[in-house]
Amino acid sequence: MDLTNIAPKAVAADFKRTKIIATVGPAVNNYHAILDLIKAGANGLRLNFSYGTDDERDQQIKWIRKASQELSKPVAIIQDLQGPKIRLGDFDGVIPVQKGQNLRFRKGADYSREDTMPTQYDLSNKVKRGERLYLYDGKVHTTITSIQDGIVHARVENDGILISRAGINLPDTDFAGDILTDKDRKNIAYGVECGFDWVALSFVQSVQDIEQLRRLLKNLGSHAKIIAKIETNAATSHLEEIIQAADAVMVARGDLAIETEPEAVPILERQIISLGLKYGRPSIVATQILASMADSPQPTRAEVNDIATAVLIGADCLMLSNETAAGKYPIETVEVMKKVICYTQGQDPIRRIITGGQEMTNDYQGAISRAVVILADTIDAAAIVAETKSGATALKIAAQRPRQPIIVVTSNPVVAQQLAILYGSVTFVRKDEHQQATKLTDWLKLHKVLKKGDVVVTASGCQPGVVGTTDTIKIRALG
Repeated sequence: MDLTNIAPKAVAADFKRTKIIATVGPAVNNYHAILDLIKAGANGLRLNFSYGTDDERDQQIKWIRKASQELSKPVAIIQDLQGPKIRLGDFDGVIPVQKGQNLRFRKGADYSREDTMPTQYDLSNKVKRGERLYLYDGKVHTTITSIQDGIVHARVENDGILISRAGINLPDTDFAGDILTDKDRKNIAYGVECGFDWVALSFVQSVQDIEQLRRLLKNLGSHAKIIAKIETNAATSHLEEIIQAADAVMVARGDLAIETEPEAVPILERQIISLGLKYGRPSIVATQILASMADSPQPTRAEVNDIATAVLIGADCLMLSNETAAGKYPIETVEVMKKVICYTQGQDPIRRIITGGQEMTNDYQGAISRAVVILADTIDAAAIVAETKSGATALKIAAQRPRQPIIVVTSNPVVAQQLAILYGSVTFVRKDEHQQATKLTDWLKLHKVLKKGDVVVTASGCQPGVVGTTDTIKIRALG
């Protein structure tokens, strides 16, 4: 894929640092809408595998790659697996429930005949007495009292109603590495054929879940990176090791608020972003960021504050879900998000609020990356230019959250697409050659992205195109 023809319209200092992921759905299910999403500021596009068909996704992928080519802008395509989303089965009408009432659950039950709530998953093999079972997005709380002959018995803790296919959350239940469903496995095989850049793993509970997916991807010959979605109570007890094992991390605030408590989510969001910075893993904040714009052309003040807060505490990406997939104002939503991000990043306090910073390691790539950022800050450079084959150098530099934009050059279009969601970076695809960074900066100066007199710091290697050979730092003043 040739992504080298069109220079960015903005000067380097004005590049958007925090990236935007938009979800594709019925509201943007055509080429021009996809093109407009990317023009408006989307850096990654998410395909939600809880909905849609492979035929629809085939077309969407073609549109995304075509739009990326037309705009000469790398765009990450993210496959979001459904995972073991547990729901009630089908029944007629709305069922009221009362505090103290006993409910029965069984996979595939007929409620009208058995007075037993149907479920789409056999809970009896996983749950234990005393565990919490939440229904209808947490609106109805129950406690499991017993499991007998495949039937789960639970005591209702508050008045409420239940509807067909309402979601079930089990914050205390251990799924013991069994989170990849048969549907997920089929979707993964399909995704490998399509060449997705990232795979988002839903309902992660432990490092073993990440390792299982990585083995599966490797066996299928995929180079896709893994996003660990933090949305279970179990995952919050293993945050550090999960983030280390994954390639990126997502704060999936919807189910996370049900599985823990709503008041815990802001603290967990900060902890997860900080750990992402510590280990050089991009962090993504998701769920209801601009929920009101599904129906309104203007955001609420609280939503604007939510975006700004995520930027200030160092998130790599903000993700839009229903707002772009099914909302009335998908393009305007991306535009609003970009506007708030760009305003916020321009304020001085941002660098003092971000906490974390990449863990001090003994590897020389990490040392070079830290030295690049310190040097760029000391001499007030206009930009950092990083040559990379695998993307590792760019990831390590970005984890330091430099003031300067990170201009990345690689010969691998897949790496360029994967880095599209990385904080503070703009990636260009160029062939492997000596002085790759110098030639790119000359081209950017020609197109007024950089200007005469700008000073840049470059990180490169003596063997262009070879992974892990970054060993040279240079200072260059553009003449």
